[in-house]
Amino acid sequence: MNKLSTGLWLGFAVSIMTANLSAAEPAVDLHKTKEGTVFATWGPLPDQAKPTLFILAGTMESTLGSPYFRQCGNQLAEAGYLLVSVDIPCHGKEFRPPEPTGLSGWAYRCEQGDDFVADNNRRLSQVLDHLIKTGQTNPDYVGVCGTSRGGYLALQFAAHDPRVKGVAAFAPVTDLTVLNEFKSRAQNEMVQSLSMVRKADQLAGRPVWIVIGDRDLRVGTDESIELARSITKAGLEKGGPSHVDLHVIAEPKGHTVPEGSTDLAANWFLKRVGTPDSPPAK
Repeated sequence: MNKLSTGLWLGFAVSIMTANLSAAEPAVDLHKTKEGTVFATWGPLPDQAKPTLFILAGTMESTLGSPYFRQCGNQLAEAGYLLVSVDIPCHGKEFRPPEPTGLSGWAYRCEQGDDFVADNNRRLSQVLDHLIKTGQTNPDYVGVCGTSRGGYLALQFAAHDPRVKGVAAFAPVTDLTVLNEFKSRAQNEMVQSLSMVRKADQLAGRPVWIVIGDRDLRVGTDESIELARSITKAGLEKGGPSHVDLHVIAEPKGHTVPEGSTDLAANWFLKRVGTPDSPPAK
């Protein structure tokens, strides 16, 4: 290869590398609050306050690193949202041996009288406190979403922290007793107390969006419908508005997020939570 052809080849290679870098997704960056709560962002922390979406699914790295688990966060990031996540209970850094991992770990904690939902809510509120205090989250535009078990925790966080302006739950757990891991613990007092239906009053009048397949036996299609009806009923009893959007979509695969859901949720978030340039509809 002569000098000219070598130079052309190198120039071509550099062009390809530059194109690949420009097309690369943001990295998942890790941070810590003063209380020691570790959280992740999709890309670096901003130098100005931005609308913020918390996303929950499993570990923070696997959640923000996956287009599937980012869900409507993919579209909202393009609209200027900061995407944030934490490890949910019994996943990643929140796994505490000798407990089992995952949902079996949740069941184990309930047997020990350890309220994993309260712990998760506390950590999420600490992260939100931190991001608002450091000027990286605009408190007027805060949302949360999650998939399956993450959808359950997203709903719980919205019920816990009124600063959350809207919540979207994709194929969510709403009643722990439906899960195989909790079948033998259905009468456990803490398990019963953590049913989302019991939090309907806290979500009444709040923007809530739920999508579920029409035959989701893993988390329960009927239970998602019951939750949506309970939230609406609680809101009407209070004489206020109802902002519950429930989508039951044909999904032969069972427990998965129906196709097209992310666009529906993103459009809903932009309408109900909004951005500084496009405030939410009243």
